Amino acid sequence: MNVFRTGFLMALLTGIFLVVGYLLGGGPGMVIAFLFAAGTNLFAYWDSDKMVLSMYRARQVDDSSAPDLVHIVRQLSDADGLPMPKVFIAENDQPNAFATGRSPEHAAVCVTTALLNRVSKVELAGVLAHELSHVKNRDTLTMTIVATLAGAVSMLANFAFFLGGGDRRNNPLGFVGVLLVMLFAPIAAMLVQMAVSRSREFEADRSDAMLSGRPLWLASALRRIEDAAEQTENPEAETHPATAHMFIINPLHGGGLSSLFASHPSTDERIARLQAMAGEMGQAPKPGPWG
Repeated sequence: MNVFRTGFLMALLTGIFLVVGYLLGGGPGMVIAFLFAAGTNLFAYWDSDKMVLSMYRARQVDDSSAPDLVHIVRQLSDADGLPMPKVFIAENDQPNAFATGRSPEHAAVCVTTALLNRVSKVELAGVLAHELSHVKNRDTLTMTIVATLAGAVSMLANFAFFLGGGDRRNNPLGFVGVLLVMLFAPIAAMLVQMAVSRSREFEADRSDAMLSGRPLWLASALRRIEDAAEQTENPEAETHPATAHMFIINPLHGGGLSSLFASHPSTDERIARLQAMAGEMGQAPKPGPWG
């Protein structure tokens, strides 16, 4: 059901993009919008991971520079049958983590220095299992494409504002079409993007619990990370808000649209679901290799 829902939402977002192109330029505008969407998705497929890691000034680490972190990632990857991803650390005062990459064979997991300093070893394992679940489910590619399309819709809306609708002969709704694009298209795209993000977070939490065998590891980590993140800004995320959905906890502090269109489900609800899973496991799953 989650896969179907995600596919439907991605198709809906693509449809919004094409409708925007049609309202701005009729049939030719829709064709141009389709070609632009294809081009942006191709870029996202090949280079988005490098771009995001560069935004957060993340450095790659290995067994010699971060042995404990790399060991946990390797243990989890082996347990889930995944190729070993690249491991990165970003110098950041906000505890958080994200995964990126177009496929499990080209994946990277990144944690902040604050996360390493604030969570226990088992909580860190819970966080990393969550991020590897995103890799296994190919959410890293899905969310990159969704974010790219949502950004492209907003870009077209800006074109509508500056160009005034372009050629009125090709614009089926004239000035009304321009207003519709300017006012509603970015909001609709953002709503779809947030719906996809929330759906994939719940699924990654579930997969995390199955992989680690300890749902409460992640539950504890989520509470600790959110409490700290609320008190600490993430300057890079504030500069690049389109990347907020990638993190395990929303890194943004801004009000307005940032809080209205939340990129993550409620942490309380996520924890409640994890606690329910722990109950189904009898509250005493077999110990993992980290605890």
